[in-house]
Amino acid sequence: MLRARIGLLFSGESLVQRAARGSALTIISFGGMQAIRLVSNLILTRLLFPETFGLMTLIMVIIQGLNNFSDVGITPAILQSKRGDDRTFLDTAFTMQAIRGVVLWLGCCILAVPAARFYDVPELVWFLPVAATTTVIFGLLATKVETANRHLRMGRLTMVELAVAAITTAITIILAALLGSAWALVIGLIIGALVKVAMVQWLMPGPSNRFRWDADCAAELISFGKWILPSTVVGFAISQGDKAVLARLLSLTDLGIYNIAFFLASFPLMLGVAVISRVMIPIYRATAEDPTPHRMHRLRLMRTAMTASFMVLLALLATFGADLVALMYDERYQSAGPLVTLIALASIPSLVGLSYDQAALAGGDSRGFFWVTLVRAVLFLSLFTLGAWQAGIPGALAGQAMAAVLAYPMLVRIARRHGVWDGWHDLGFAIAGLILTALLLV
Repeated sequence: MLRARIGLLFSGESLVQRAARGSALTIISFGGMQAIRLVSNLILTRLLFPETFGLMTLIMVIIQGLNNFSDVGITPAILQSKRGDDRTFLDTAFTMQAIRGVVLWLGCCILAVPAARFYDVPELVWFLPVAATTTVIFGLLATKVETANRHLRMGRLTMVELAVAAITTAITIILAALLGSAWALVIGLIIGALVKVAMVQWLMPGPSNRFRWDADCAAELISFGKWILPSTVVGFAISQGDKAVLARLLSLTDLGIYNIAFFLASFPLMLGVAVISRVMIPIYRATAEDPTPHRMHRLRLMRTAMTASFMVLLALLATFGADLVALMYDERYQSAGPLVTLIALASIPSLVGLSYDQAALAGGDSRGFFWVTLVRAVLFLSLFTLGAWQAGIPGALAGQAMAAVLAYPMLVRIARRHGVWDGWHDLGFAIAGLILTALLLV
């Protein structure tokens, strides 16, 4: 009987069934890619030195920063728009995305020299413009990916993403063995981008995009994106602010070690973001049109299942993080062990209210999404920086956790506006997080 119910859950076409299937596929995709990255990480740390990873971390911070500073919200616009399946709308979005990719590359070229001087890393002058060619390549990524996410049909997309990760990893390892420098990681990054664009184009279902500009479609995309752009600008502080701050305080070697710890400890939260960004906008969009009294009950069940899964993963990493590092990495990276525990614990407050901002995007409330993101970014960057200056990495992570707690009232406000706030869910997981932190730190 149980087996039959599980089979029905993952084979039907209702919202809950598609959401369960989409969540499972996203977890398989993200988990599989992280497993591939872990294997790659373990091999590359034996072929390359810690400062190489510090340099790549800094390069990706700058590229991601420019990416956030130019994000007009094409993906959430396609997910939530009533015209999200219209070919003209999709081709216009594709054209905007391609133009943006070229602008990003030019921005990286301009910033290469100032960034090299600011961080006192001369190698950035050459590495950054080359690595940034990936922005031009990803600008040509077909909107078939957004279409699959929009309809929660992600089986083929999962296979493509895992294949891309495996191919890119194999190529990067070969390059690292041959070159023994950061150029191996940069070239691998570029090849990986080319492989993904090609595989999405050839293997994902649906018609191909072409360059087209429709004034009405562009106006809708720009109207929706006018608040997404500043949201992603300030969102840079949340996604990359820690590394941008620590790059000024740590050596490239220490930054590389921090990045190793972050890679391991942030897995549950990053998985949560991946699942929620793909699944919750379609769910919130559909449930907003559901007048039945069971709407909130279904939402609670889905959110509780997701949060509980991610909380268990965080608890395991916080408890056994140091042992994990000791088992997998050589002596050059052992200082990453205690950091895994601290980063995992600092992520708990963010996990509790993780999906609320997606309800704003599902309702087309990009302005509300911006204000939530702004508050979170200001709190995070200020408290993380203050903690780093006062007490190093432990102080920075304490500031990160406090920032998430102080931002919670703003999340409640946006969640209540869109009718999705669940206080009992948040209270229960907050208490569980406090107990876990007390057990590990006291």
